Formats: sequence, C-alpha cells, structure tokens
Amino acid sequence: MSALANHHFSKMNGIGNEIVVIDLRDTTAAISPEEARAVASPAGVPYDQLMVLMPPRLQGTAAFVRIYNNDGSEAGACGNGMRCVARQMFAATGATALTFETRAGLLNCWQGPAPDLFTVDMGAPKFAWKDIPLAEEFRDTRYIELQVGPIDKPLLHSPSVVSMGNPHAIFWVDDIAAYDLERFGPLLENHPIFPERANITLAHIVDRDHIVMRTWERGAGLTKACGSAACATAVAAARLRRTNRTVHMTLPGGELSIEWRERDDHVLMTGPAVFEFEGRFDPALFAGVA
Repeated sequence: MSALANHHFSKMNGIGNEIVVIDLRDTTAAISPEEARAVASPAGVPYDQLMVLMPPRLQGTAAFVRIYNNDGSEAGACGNGMRCVARQMFAATGATALTFETRAGLLNCWQGPAPDLFTVDMGAPKFAWKDIPLAEEFRDTRYIELQVGPIDKPLLHSPSVVSMGNPHAIFWVDDIAAYDLERFGPLLENHPIFPERANITLAHIVDRDHIVMRTWERGAGLTKACGSAACATAVAAARLRRTNRTVHMTLPGGELSIEWRERDDHVLMTGPAVFEFEGRFDPALFAGVA
C-alpha cells in the first residue's frame, strides 16, 4: 500500500500557486511519479506543486524537500512552495529561521517583515548555457535566438534565459495579456533548445522598480504564480540594466518582492503563504498505483 494512504496533508497557496505539503520525515518511504499524479487528480487534492518533506540528509537542515509538479516530474526549486513549507515548520517549531535542502541546493527561509510574510533565499542565479541548460552554446544568455511565428514578423522572440535551480526563458513584451500563453507555453516548454524543458514567462517592465508577468510552468502549466520565475525575471531585467536589483513583481495571483543581493548575488524572495485546509488522503486514490 502507498505510504500516502490515510496520510496527513496540508493544502496551501503562495499568491495563488496551489501547494500541497506532506511531511514524511518520520519514514524512509519515497513518493513515485504515479503517486504524485494520483494526488493531483480531480479525486485527490489538485495542486501546482507537491512539497514532500523527507528526513534531513545534512546536519543543520530541517528537512530534505522533494518537489513534484502535477505531471509527476520533479522540480529543483519552487519559491512559493518553500514559503508554504516555512510557514508550516515555523508554526510547528516556533522557529523564525530554518534551512532546507532541495535538489537545487540549500535554501534558507526566515520570517519576513510582517507576520504573514516569509522570505526565501533562492541562491545565486546561473547564466552559462550549460548550467541553464541549453542544447547549444550561447555566449550571451541575456538574449538568445528563439522565436514564435514567422521569421520576418515573430510574435515572440529573443528571450532572456536564466537558471534559478530550474530553467527559465523570459520574453519581454508590452502587454502580457496580448499573447495566448496557454497555446505557446507547451510548445516553448518542450522546444529542443531546452533539454530539460523550461518555464516560459511573459514580462512587462513598468518602471525600474516594477515588473508584471505571467508564467507557463514546466510540468504544471499555466499558473497564477511561479516564485522561481519571478526571481529569474527580476534577475534578467536587472542584468539588462532595465530595472534596479530590488523590484516589486505583480503576478496574476498576487505580489512578491525580489532582491538580487549585490554582496553575494543571492536572490531573496518575500511574499505571503496562506493555509487553506488539511486532511488525509483517501487510500482509494492509490489503488491502481504500483
């Protein structure tokens, strides 16, 4: 029987990014892609990301966090999900700062400037084409040669690419609502230039302190928010010298503050995390899972 049968879960959201948190720190059980997809099914608890707390592997960390997209694939980072994990752990332990391990590395989380705000240190961005990764060499990843539509009149073109523990491509546009991201997103996510697929963002720079954006999230689809995409977009804009290193980000689900810290290049994301409800998984969800 699946380790998730009758197991407790918390349903949360980070500015509309639908998050399910499961604590498996007291077991050696692992979650399979099939189980992750079962949880995301209409009969389960549909989510954008599933945050699974596993026993810590490194001294000084609170947990090793495995992050699943709703298609069962694993993600290296999820900023909105980490804020939800931090809120849960702070409430359970009384701590105001904790360190977690993820596939993308160590992430420090702490209480933000208000009781309902939480900050995640998302680490330093990567810009080298092999680190993003891309399938071919681009010496300057502030823009790469990629477009949608006719060669002489493309609809979208020349995205900035960044890794924030997962690959991101940001297309700079005047109106983020003027494009059918639900149509273009899957095509660009799976473009051969991205061997590990990519998160696809449309972004409009309002001024040097404000960006509006929306994202087609790798493995999850069109979401109300993507924290790592907000970080990638803020960094890409500052790298082009079009914004300051601290910016206000407006996403369909809400607002984030992103700081690309100059002294160590780490990206700090601050925003809310909302608890919605809790429950236990129906064992019938996993009846057909090997």
